[in-house]
Amino acid sequence: MSDKTLTRMDLGEAVFREVGLSRNESAHLVESVLDHLSNALVSGENVKISSFGTFSLRDKKARVGRNPKTGEEVPITPRRVLTFRPSHLMKERVSAGNQK
Repeated sequence: MSDKTLTRMDLGEAVFREVGLSRNESAHLVESVLDHLSNALVSGENVKISSFGTFSLRDKKARVGRNPKTGEEVPITPRRVLTFRPSHLMKERVSAGNQK
């Protein structure tokens, strides 16, 4: 498994090469898309990107956890978590990449 990470700058550079916008416009486009995704999730909407996957929010209830070192019970507060479910096409693409 690779330890390379795709960054915002990498995405901006890819848009620059593929679309032909300036580097500044490409970076702005990437930021704008990420802002729209973030704002939709913050407002409680699910984000579905066709052929990629779905980002959704899930509310977790309060529960009692346990500290594995001491065995002490610890209350875990209710919280909202972000989940990602890849599309079937994305799963197939990733799986095919593993077989190289």
